[in-house]
Amino acid sequence: MNLAYMRMTMKAAVGQVERWRNLVVEGCASKAWSLVYERDAPWWEQILDPNGELCLKWNHIFLVTSLVGLFIDPLFLLLPQIMTAASCMYVDIPLGFTLIFFRVIVDFFSVLQILMKFRTAFVSRTSRVFGKGELVLHPRLIAIRYLKTDFAIDLAATLPLPQIIIWFIMPLKKSPTAAHANHAITLVIMLQYVPKLLVIFPLNWKIIKNTGVVAKTAWSGAAYNLLLYMLASHVLGAVWYLMSIERELSCWKMECKKEEKCNPLFLDCSYAAAMEKREEWAASTQVFKNCNARTTPNGFQFGMFAAAYNDQFAVRMDKEWRPQHTPLRHYLVLLSVLWA
Repeated sequence: MNLAYMRMTMKAAVGQVERWRNLVVEGCASKAWSLVYERDAPWWEQILDPNGELCLKWNHIFLVTSLVGLFIDPLFLLLPQIMTAASCMYVDIPLGFTLIFFRVIVDFFSVLQILMKFRTAFVSRTSRVFGKGELVLHPRLIAIRYLKTDFAIDLAATLPLPQIIIWFIMPLKKSPTAAHANHAITLVIMLQYVPKLLVIFPLNWKIIKNTGVVAKTAWSGAAYNLLLYMLASHVLGAVWYLMSIERELSCWKMECKKEEKCNPLFLDCSYAAAMEKREEWAASTQVFKNCNARTTPNGFQFGMFAAAYNDQFAVRMDKEWRPQHTPLRHYLVLLSVLWA
């Protein structure tokens, strides 16, 4: 009797566990874990519900990381700096490696976003005519649709182009002057910023469509809108700083062409430190005097960028041609955020 009772109890328990499992996969999972296909398949083969709780939480996480990435990229425009004591231009490589470290973390989340889109169901357009819409669950159809729509933009926003330039192209280049490195990094950042924005806007719209709002509370919504304003100010400030550096360098090159003894490499700190003739030329040249933004004896117009060349922006240099650590970097970061 006890044996029969135990068998009945075990069957009832197994049945209850199976009912719970089906409930989790088919019912609760569609809300809590968003698994809608192949309940017995491994987790990496599961198909996600685009309106499920898992996708909604991930969209918020990816939105935050994307905003962080939009904040990091303009900081690459602060890499070129002018050492006023030596009157030359250099690229702050240590700052570049620090930015690359955080950029790699952001790119990791972008790769996860691409992988999740390959496993996220979508609503068939033809089914919307007759009702709410049916989810397409076949992995092949999901992959084909994603490759035809958002994959190119997501891939362009995820490519580690700044890492490639700083880690590989600049060390291997025969003449990696600061100006060339600056132009390459600036071009990459500007071109890649567009697909990053194209990723943010649809994601923001998707979150609003599914939840009604991006932020659940009033203060978080106000903070989110303020963050967008600060991001725009940050981008404008970084561009303004870069253009001020380019304006000074343009004046140097223009005046350098007027002197026979002037070598354009004298204006680059990485070459100037190794040139014996540079010190002799620097003692007699009129390039830096004619390109003084506060006096401009040659009539060169610095315009709105003249304010960048005051004592607060000077980077000191020791006798061994090594830039000293000053509050300049931190000051410029705050300036780029609050400039607008």
